[in-house]
Amino acid sequence: MGEISIKINIADRVYPLKVNMEEEEIIRRAAKLINDRIREYQENYAVRDKQDLLSMAVLHYATSSLKAEKKVMAEDSDVADKVYQLDGMLTDFFSK
Repeated sequence: MGEISIKINIADRVYPLKVNMEEEEIIRRAAKLINDRIREYQENYAVRDKQDLLSMAVLHYATSSLKAEKKVMAEDSDVADKVYQLDGMLTDFFSK
């Protein structure tokens, strides 16, 4: 698929981007999530500076990403352990 030009608004700033067509929806949804988080912080805290709000939103999503990454690594480790156990069981079975 080809690239398209889009404009994304984050924290009242417009960013022109060139993206693959299949990524457009994801990028627009990500911008909406960021703006929603900024709006939430603005309503719940006495912070009004857009840079501070944006930094708080980025910290939130970076933390979420790292937690998800850690969870996936733990799940991968569990799967690897189970595969190793299964391999041992099959080796025992076929060596008889």
